[in-house]
Amino acid sequence: MKRRLVLKQLTAASLLALAGWAPAAMAADTIKVGILHSLSGTMAISETSLKDVALMAIEEINAQGGVLGKQLEPVVVDPASNWPLFAEKARQLLAQDKVSVVFGCWTSVSRKSVLPVFKELNGLLFYPVQYEGEELEKNVFYTGAAPNQQAIPAVEYLMSEDGGGAKRFVLLGTDYVYPRTTNKILRAFLHSKGVKDEDIQEVYTPFGHSDYQTIVADIKRFATGGRTAVVSTINGDSNVPFYKELGNAGLKATDVPVVAFSVGEEELRGVDTKPLVGHLAAWNYFQSIKNPVNVAFIDKWRAYAKARNLPNAGTAVTNDPMEATYIGIHMWKQAVEKAGTTEVDSVIGAMGGQTFEAPDGFTVQMDQTNHHLHKPVYIGEIKADGQFNVVWKSKGPIRAQPWSPYIPGNEGKQGL
Repeated sequence: MKRRLVLKQLTAASLLALAGWAPAAMAADTIKVGILHSLSGTMAISETSLKDVALMAIEEINAQGGVLGKQLEPVVVDPASNWPLFAEKARQLLAQDKVSVVFGCWTSVSRKSVLPVFKELNGLLFYPVQYEGEELEKNVFYTGAAPNQQAIPAVEYLMSEDGGGAKRFVLLGTDYVYPRTTNKILRAFLHSKGVKDEDIQEVYTPFGHSDYQTIVADIKRFATGGRTAVVSTINGDSNVPFYKELGNAGLKATDVPVVAFSVGEEELRGVDTKPLVGHLAAWNYFQSIKNPVNVAFIDKWRAYAKARNLPNAGTAVTNDPMEATYIGIHMWKQAVEKAGTTEVDSVIGAMGGQTFEAPDGFTVQMDQTNHHLHKPVYIGEIKADGQFNVVWKSKGPIRAQPWSPYIPGNEGKQGL
C-alpha cells in the first residue's frame, strides 16, 4: 500500500511538473541571473571582461552560501554588438530563461534598445557603464557614472591650470546617443564658462571606424588657434586605431591632451602606450588605486582569470566598468536578502541606501531616490605600462545628477 501511494504521489508530481507547475517545496534550487554583454563584434573589446567579472562575482557569492540559501545560476547570452539583438536577448532572458535580474549593456544605444522590454516584463537591469544621463527608469539601477561624476569634472580639470588651461575643445565621439548627448551637455557647460562655439569642434565617426588620419590632422590644425584639448567619447575597438594615429602623428599630451571617457586599462592592452603617456582618462576607479580592498579585488580577478585560462590571463587587468559590475551584483544580493525575495518590486524597494565597500577606496551608496550610485571621481594620466597615474580626485563620493542642470527644463528632475 505504501509503495503504491508513493508511486501515485510521484506520478502526480511528474504530471504537475509537465504542466509547468510545482509546489514551493519542489521549486528550482537555483536563482537564475542574466548576463547580457557583447562577446563578439565591435564592443567585445570592452564587454567581454564584464561578463567574466560577473561570473567571478557569482562564483564568489555561491562559495559563501549563495542568496537566500540558493546558488546563483548564470545565464550568458551574446547580443554581438547588434542593438536590436540586445532587445531580443533581453526578452529571452526574462520571458524564457526566467532570470531574476540582468547585468549588462555597455553602449547607451543597447540600453535604450532593451528598456521597453524591461518595462513591459517588469525585469530588473543593472547597467555598469558611464553614460549621458537624461534618463531615470524604475527598472534600471545605474552603477556607472552620470555626467557630473565624469564628463563635467574632466572638462573642468582640462580648463584648470593643473590640466593645461585649455581654451578650445574638440568633442570627438562615436556616432550614437551617448557621445551626442554628453557633448550637448558639455557644449552647454562650456558656454556657461564663456567658451564660444567657434572654439568648439564636434566630430563623430561610426562604430568600428578605423581611419583617423584625416581627423587627427584636423585636430592639429584646430589646435593652432589656441590651447586645445580633445574630449573623446569614442567607444569600442575604434579606440585602437585612434590612439595609434595619435602616436603616428606625434600628437603628444603636452601639445593637445586627450581625455577619454571610454578608455581604460582593458582597451589600452591593444595599443602601444608609450606615445600616449600623459593623455588622460576620467573614471570612478583605476586599477592603480592603492588600498586593501582594491588589492584583494585585483588578486581575486587575476586568480580567476588564471584558473579559467582566460585570454591574456597573464596580464589580466581591472577597470572601472568591471568594478561597477562587481558592486552591482553584490548590492543586488544585499537587497534580495533584505527583501527576503527576488521579486522585482520588492528588490527595487530594498536597493535604496544599500552600501558597499568598493575597490575605489570609498564606501559607495545607492541613492534613495534616483537609482544611481554616489561615486568618487578620478582623473588619470596614461603611463607607459598601460596603467594610470591619478592626477586629480574628488574629496569623496559625488551624488549623481541624472538630469543635467545645464540642459533647460531639467530643474528639479533628480528622482523617480
